[in-house]
Amino acid sequence: MGGLIIIIALLIPLTSLSQVQADDLTSSLPPPKIHPLPSTLAQWQNDQNTEDYFEQVTETLVGYLIWSKFPINVYLDRPPNPDDTAASTRRFVEWSEAVTEAIAQWNVYLPLKEVEGTELADIIIKRTDPPLDGQFDPKTGQLQISRARAAQTRYNFYIQDRQLFHRMIIEISPRGSQSSILVTARHELGHALGIWGHSPKETDALYFSQVRTPPLISVRDINTLKKIYQQSTRLGWMLPP
Repeated sequence: MGGLIIIIALLIPLTSLSQVQADDLTSSLPPPKIHPLPSTLAQWQNDQNTEDYFEQVTETLVGYLIWSKFPINVYLDRPPNPDDTAASTRRFVEWSEAVTEAIAQWNVYLPLKEVEGTELADIIIKRTDPPLDGQFDPKTGQLQISRARAAQTRYNFYIQDRQLFHRMIIEISPRGSQSSILVTARHELGHALGIWGHSPKETDALYFSQVRTPPLISVRDINTLKKIYQQSTRLGWMLPP
């Protein structure tokens, strides 16, 4: 029951907490420490381009959103009958193929493994339209609904065996071409792997907007990812006694 209380508290946005509340909450969590670099990132080096956009990455209440157990387990929706010739099934197959390709591209830099059940997954990728955001306008008394989004990534925290962990949930719309789904999945996976922010340069996969010629994972993307994994986090560590 105590773990449940902590999980609920962690879902409160940091901006809604006073400093005293934030201090009380973090005192019950693991102290922030640095994990060893994954071997794939430790070996990464590009002497010709050392730029990154680390300053654009947001640190959460528990620190940076770093994975410490590898491979990272990924679940994605797949059609129940992939050999079905119906148009809806073909579109589903194309969606899952695009997401699988995005996973393969990031797997070069952090080890990822597809699993068959959500209960085993660290990252869950759903084939669904993200929910629409609504905001009440007190002047008009109307609820303003934002335009539909192609994807959304969110996270939650949980405690298992007295260790603090997180889980990422990615929702990617089934609409759009296979190539656009690949671009979207590549971008959202960058968030799920720890780049909780956007690049200001359109040559990076984590650029904040769509561009005419979508970029692949860039040197700056990986430089940023590596720098994130060199930071401290409360994730993956034991709770204080």
